[in-house]
Amino acid sequence: MKNRNATKHRLLGLALLAAITVPVSAQAPAEQKMTAEQKAQMDAFVKAMTPGKQHQQLAANVGTWDGSVSVWEAPGKPPQVSQTHSERTMALGGRVLQAHWTGSMMGMPFEGMGTTGYDNASGKWWSTWTDTMTTGTLNSSGTCDADPKRGCVYTATMVDPATGKEAKNRTTLSWATPDEEKLEMFAAGPDGKEFKVMEISTHRVKK
Repeated sequence: MKNRNATKHRLLGLALLAAITVPVSAQAPAEQKMTAEQKAQMDAFVKAMTPGKQHQQLAANVGTWDGSVSVWEAPGKPPQVSQTHSERTMALGGRVLQAHWTGSMMGMPFEGMGTTGYDNASGKWWSTWTDTMTTGTLNSSGTCDADPKRGCVYTATMVDPATGKEAKNRTTLSWATPDEEKLEMFAAGPDGKEFKVMEISTHRVKK
């Protein structure tokens, strides 16, 4: 097991080196000495770390976005509405979309940070979220349709501060146009049935 782990670490190092020195690495003596199995593993590492079309889709969301947030405390109750603002940039060499959100929520100043990416290895979209109304992180995974109007569906499990128990939620994300985005979050109500707890409608600010 120890030798196998050492081999994996060595191959990962070779993959990183290949990403830096391509196309020179294709002619490197070290690669010529690899077995077919080692070469296949290195190619898999490089494929997993290389940004693709999904990451280009993420980059389409870079910019400044403004809009409104509606929050429902319980089914049938009117929502609390506030304004929101987000700045979105690509990070880690075009692999991750990061967003910084500001505004107010429930009468208090609000700030949040989110990241979104696509894992080439698992074939899944993922996102993380944390804000000033929690000390934890919400980790979600999901799928996205090729049609932006159909968008993405993410699921996550978080600890409900009111009960201390884990609770699931579902988030949908769609774009009516490249400059109009809608996020809707759903969770179980007191009766156990799913209802909409939040909606964020934003538009890209043209500069």
